[in-house]
Amino acid sequence: MVASSPDVFSVPMENPGTRLDQFLTTRIPDVSRARVQQLIEQGQVLVDGKAAKPSLRLRGGEQVNVLGPAKLEALRAIPEDIPLDIVYEDDDLAIVNKPAGMMVHAGAGATEDERNRGTLVNALLHRFGRLSDVGDDLRPGIVHRLDKETSGLIVVAKNEHAHRKLAEQFAQRQTKKTYVALVHGWLKNDRGTVNAPISRDSVRRVRMTTRRSGGREAITHYFVRRKIDSAFGKFSLLEVKIDTGRTHQIRVHLSSLSHPVVGDRVYGAPAQIKGRQGTISLTRNFLHAAALEFQHPRSGELLAFKSELPPELAQFLQALQPAS
Repeated sequence: MVASSPDVFSVPMENPGTRLDQFLTTRIPDVSRARVQQLIEQGQVLVDGKAAKPSLRLRGGEQVNVLGPAKLEALRAIPEDIPLDIVYEDDDLAIVNKPAGMMVHAGAGATEDERNRGTLVNALLHRFGRLSDVGDDLRPGIVHRLDKETSGLIVVAKNEHAHRKLAEQFAQRQTKKTYVALVHGWLKNDRGTVNAPISRDSVRRVRMTTRRSGGREAITHYFVRRKIDSAFGKFSLLEVKIDTGRTHQIRVHLSSLSHPVVGDRVYGAPAQIKGRQGTISLTRNFLHAAALEFQHPRSGELLAFKSELPPELAQFLQALQPAS
């Protein structure tokens, strides 16, 4: 391959049939295939002067011209005027009751609008002006996270001292986090522990799994608060505590028991739940961070906070009428 300029590539005659996106991914260093596909779909890649699709099979001898920048500039979190439910705050930290549907911070793999709008960090920057800069520019003040469709309590550090002290408590498993989850079916035991390492699913990259070797340690404890026998089937309302904080930990562990969290279609829950009285559905996961306990990073005082189920979850529970 010979590049006549930094953004023009000649396709060699060897190995015909290579996909356009694969070809460019191997030619442009340190750029992901997702970013290459994005450029192609935006019409910023021409093959012999014409727009193409990522799946185009190259014959050899074509000229591929990349018009847009292969690498995006690093994003920074930006202040946005978004309402927040602040449970507690002082000079060192804030406790926020995060709603479902809000990302904690921007992701690293999409466009700027998708990555950096409507996040909790953006709302916090508007509210407080400054947060700890121990993390990177997209995650100032963020000590731990909640999934986008998980609601509930999250602690945020306002300065570097608080961030380091809080992060140390999380790393040493000194914080206590309690969740409420509604899952499909009745669990075999009323209480139990799932101790199963978690790693990225090799096929569906948006998922995590317990089925691969070499995953990170993950420990989840559950207790059945209530068994529900409704017109829409059987459900279990759980209290869940975690010793570790892996990505999707509670969701993937409960799914591994064949009891997915209600509303969690990524891990096997149905989009609609059918019953004798019709169907019901939940547009978010029935997972709520209901309690958080830790030591204040400066005073050492024990702080404990609780959050009631948000209205949409409380209403969903009410809709599960006892089976007649």
